[in-house]
Amino acid sequence: MYQKDFIMRMIEMIADLIALLLGLIKKGDLPQASKLLENAYRDFLKEDASFFRNLPKEKLTNKLLTEHNYTNGHLKILSELFFAEGELNFAKGDMETSLNYYEKSLLILEFSEESSNTFSLSSEAKTNLLKAKIETLKFKI
Repeated sequence: MYQKDFIMRMIEMIADLIALLLGLIKKGDLPQASKLLENAYRDFLKEDASFFRNLPKEKLTNKLLTEHNYTNGHLKILSELFFAEGELNFAKGDMETSLNYYEKSLLILEFSEESSNTFSLSSEAKTNLLKAKIETLKFKI
């Protein structure tokens, strides 16, 4: 029970952080948003941002679950961080990198939802948002 409560608190904290990041991106403070995002990987997932950025999409969930013992909660956090990465790169005008992060975020989110026994309207909404962003970017690239 303690582990589950801890993960739930982490998910709530990441939601606040993502809101802050999106606000910074909207204001155009991309350097501050980038710095905050870099720190979030280490703070929440105990790994450098580059570790996650370099994982290929095909091996993403398997490698994290088997080799690093991440839980479903960790994967949800990573999905949110990848979404923020996508938004940041989109704001920078790097559509290809943005598309890559949106695809990774969607992949992790769908995997996480499939392995969960509960239905979440917020996850469903995020899935639909990501799919729309991916389709739009694929059309632009």
